[in-house]
Amino acid sequence: MKINYKKGRLHYLLYKIIFLISLLAIDSCNYSNQSAKKNTEFENRPNILILMSDNQSADHLGCYGDKSVKTPNIDKLAENGVLFNNAFCSAPSCSPARSAMLSGQDIWRLKQAANLWSSFPKVKVFTGLFEEDGYKVGIEGKGWGPGNYKISGWDKNPGGDKFNSFKSFINKSKKDKPWLYWYSSTEPHRPFRKNGWKNSKINLDSIFVPPYLPDNIEIRKDIADYYDEIQIFDTQVGSYISYLKEINELENTIIIVCSDNGWQMPRGLANLYDFGTKIPLIISWPKNFKSGRVIDDFINLKDFAPTFLEIANIEIPNEMNSNSFLDLLVSTKEGKISNQRNSVIMGRERHAFVRQGGKGYPGRAIRTEEFLYIRNYKPERWPAGDPPLYGDVDSHMLQYDAPTKVNILKRKLLNDSDKFFDLAFSKRPKEELFDLKNDPYQLNNLSNDKRYLSIKKNLSDALTKYLKNSGDPRENGIEYDWDGAYYFEENDKKPKPSEKHINLLNLELDYNYLK
Repeated sequence: MKINYKKGRLHYLLYKIIFLISLLAIDSCNYSNQSAKKNTEFENRPNILILMSDNQSADHLGCYGDKSVKTPNIDKLAENGVLFNNAFCSAPSCSPARSAMLSGQDIWRLKQAANLWSSFPKVKVFTGLFEEDGYKVGIEGKGWGPGNYKISGWDKNPGGDKFNSFKSFINKSKKDKPWLYWYSSTEPHRPFRKNGWKNSKINLDSIFVPPYLPDNIEIRKDIADYYDEIQIFDTQVGSYISYLKEINELENTIIIVCSDNGWQMPRGLANLYDFGTKIPLIISWPKNFKSGRVIDDFINLKDFAPTFLEIANIEIPNEMNSNSFLDLLVSTKEGKISNQRNSVIMGRERHAFVRQGGKGYPGRAIRTEEFLYIRNYKPERWPAGDPPLYGDVDSHMLQYDAPTKVNILKRKLLNDSDKFFDLAFSKRPKEELFDLKNDPYQLNNLSNDKRYLSIKKNLSDALTKYLKNSGDPRENGIEYDWDGAYYFEENDKKPKPSEKHINLLNLELDYNYLK
């Protein structure tokens, strides 16, 4: 919808739209969690298989309209399932996003678990509740992490017992008992398979480069290597489906394909923009969920916990401040279904150890269909880490290749004023507001535009109300030191770029930007 700011009747229409947006945001923010045992019972309690990619943005699948990446297995699953157009992670960072998913809670309620490479408190997680209720539960790959769960008293990964393969898990499961299995792929997390795009025969000319990145051959190759990793993940998805068919468990298994957060590119990972927070989500169980539907309601990754618990008829703990979306899955409708899922709230604290003193870049955001509003609590800090390495995008301080990031950094060496550098790395104001209909890639901050001040206020008020009600220390005057919280990866505390990148960026041989 393009808003026309002319006289008379259109002014009235504008203010009416603003009022409605305000109501929608507030309604969705106050959508109460469902903390009672559900009466929904299916004929048999299903198996649940979660197939999660690592650092993948929403649109980079064939079924989401991408013409360059080939994902036949996931596309077929979407045909036989339900595809969500507005699924978002709770935080644009691996372990915080996974913490929210497991606990069914906002990251700011989980103390150190709001940070990457930290710890996870002893809270109720849906995987543990499934195990207590008779399910066999297992994980493969990362599960919850990266971080240290043992210092909080966990005797195993909060996601469940670890297995080397799905087959070994099934072999140790009882045939008369349902199971829950979570496969965490390493794709498409960096480092990518170098020149993987050649083996995958990805056409560089067909690559879509979002307008916040320079469009050149180096970046097209980097994106193509990222697509190659996604295609590897698609093959993995296909192997799981084939094995389910082999053991005759496909019909009674809910299959979920998703990612934990957005892609590992500037303005993606560790950012509250859509390419950092919007994720793919496909759920398939044809015998109970009508296939081939596309749903536009807003889903948060933390909503997985109450949804899965409701499906299995397990009591949802009161502390889970999230909302089951089983009603959407069992519906026969598509498009926008519920009048209560009109927005999503997200946040971030410290990602990598990339600022003096281990300081993070705290922020919160509210996303509606038409607008994205972001609140940056420490605008005086560098959003992607201290210069010149800006390590939040690639947290290992350029010890592996990150061609897109390096390309933008080199542009800065050649040109003092570079819009791509500014979008990726420059300091940001306390508030950001984007009109998504006219600016889908969030390039133009309208927070100081007089025409949008009422919209900004309404969204800001709705965000503040939700954060206060959900116990966010940043809005309730409670002191909590996320900056000083535990950080597991000791190597990150003594960063040193590779010799290659020291030469590329004209750094001193003994350069350490956290000295």
